[in-house]
Amino acid sequence: MLWSLFKILVFVAVVIALAYGVLWLLAVSGEVLITFNGAEYVLPPIMVILGVLALMLALWVVFKLAGLLIATLRFINGDDTALGAYFDRNRERKGYDALSDSLIALASGEAREAAVKAQRAEKYLKRPEVTTLVVAQASEAAGDTDRAREAWKELVRHDRTRFVGVRGLMRQKLEAGDTDTALKLAEKAFALKPRHVETQDTLLRLQASDENWDGARRVLTAKLKSGSLPKDVYKRREAVLTLADARDKLSKGEMDKARAEAFEANRLSPELVPAAVLAARMHIEGGDKRRAAKVLRTAQAKTPHPDLAAAFAGIEPGETPEARIKRFQPFLKVAADAPETRMLDAELHLAAEDFPGARRALGRTYETHPTSRALTLMAAIERGEGANEAVVRGWLTKALSASRGPQWVCTNCGTVHSDWLPVCTRCEAFDSLAWTEPAGRTEAAGALGSDMLPLLVGGTAGAAASTGEQSALNAPREEAEIVTPIAPEAAPAPTRTQDGRLDPTVVGTTDDVGHTVTMPAGESPPAPQDETPTTSGTSRM
Repeated sequence: MLWSLFKILVFVAVVIALAYGVLWLLAVSGEVLITFNGAEYVLPPIMVILGVLALMLALWVVFKLAGLLIATLRFINGDDTALGAYFDRNRERKGYDALSDSLIALASGEAREAAVKAQRAEKYLKRPEVTTLVVAQASEAAGDTDRAREAWKELVRHDRTRFVGVRGLMRQKLEAGDTDTALKLAEKAFALKPRHVETQDTLLRLQASDENWDGARRVLTAKLKSGSLPKDVYKRREAVLTLADARDKLSKGEMDKARAEAFEANRLSPELVPAAVLAARMHIEGGDKRRAAKVLRTAQAKTPHPDLAAAFAGIEPGETPEARIKRFQPFLKVAADAPETRMLDAELHLAAEDFPGARRALGRTYETHPTSRALTLMAAIERGEGANEAVVRGWLTKALSASRGPQWVCTNCGTVHSDWLPVCTRCEAFDSLAWTEPAGRTEAAGALGSDMLPLLVGGTAGAAASTGEQSALNAPREEAEIVTPIAPEAAPAPTRTQDGRLDPTVVGTTDDVGHTVTMPAGESPPAPQDETPTTSGTSRM
């Protein structure tokens, strides 16, 4: 717009200057004396100017005729294209001028003018591989998707521009949300240019969303060969795809293939938590408990995670709490200072009813890393040691408003997931989930399960009351229901079994997601009498 206004102003200024110059020449008094071949010519200034212009025009005509004569002679000498090139030269110049104007208008944001200029250039040049591309881009910028689509299709018909046309159509389908057609176009574009980085990334994302793991692995290998992907990133993403394929085969009952894929995923990325858990499960089913423990310890050293602890507990599901504490010592040492390790150690001692030991294991984690899980553990410890109900209520109230700690968070869009997935359910980004704390305070994105309950009640001889809680582990997860806690009546003192041990159905903690205390049936987490909690939370039996 500004460029067009500037050109108009320049044109008006030139016209005014010419008119002023002509008037000035007419008003000038005097004559111009020209002597030529002994003769003198007296002319007014205006006639001299007109004579100079006429001479310049005559010279231009002479040069044109000379060019035509040369082209005719070349044609006579056998150059069949000489005359055609001569007459098309002016046409070509106009076409390139229009093309230049179109590119300038497109860069200036004047999409409609760019489209008009591009169509004019297409008319003069007759070179669709150049002009049609500008028409397509200008039409897209102007919002004319139909004209742009026709231009992209025109480009597909030419070998030199086929990739550009397919890529343009693919982008249109992606913007329209037609991922099925976009996937087919991405595969065609990848076949035309396997080393094109944008096409590789688009195809990889679409194939991962479509759960085409084999195709995604081929694209990932192409990215490695083209040098667009570092080898360490390649190994991690190859492990993610292999793990996803293993899960798929496991759901289909192909146990041998699933086992091989799980081992391969763990080999490629030993720190990938879900791969380590699945590989350990396969080792346990195969009777190789030692290898399963090694796999889990290796992953725990890199990324302490409650799923690793649950899998480690599953190696010996029938052991007593005391034996479990002893067996867990090598597992706890690999990341001894991590908050996850301290909370796990505290849970193990709670299961053994060693409340002072649980307090020592937890340390100052409730201050340095005050998550709802750590605060709930403190409530369980206080209650197990016989503290009054006001103290227990205080810890539970803090737990309701505290951070839920690390979760599976998409690093691309920030969505929190209850379980690890190869593709984000919201933005469909591939390999974007990381075990970290969400930015800001978020509500529960997943289920309030009880994955840590085997550490608290599993394997206790004579603990028949724990059967119902153990069966809850196998129940399907459900979305968290956010409710407002209401202060209940005072809870009864902790009950004990006939052998003098605390009833495991009264004192216990859940996993890193729920972080609630297991209370007697029908009782909710109590709140302090002198304050009304305002933070929403959920309690699960």
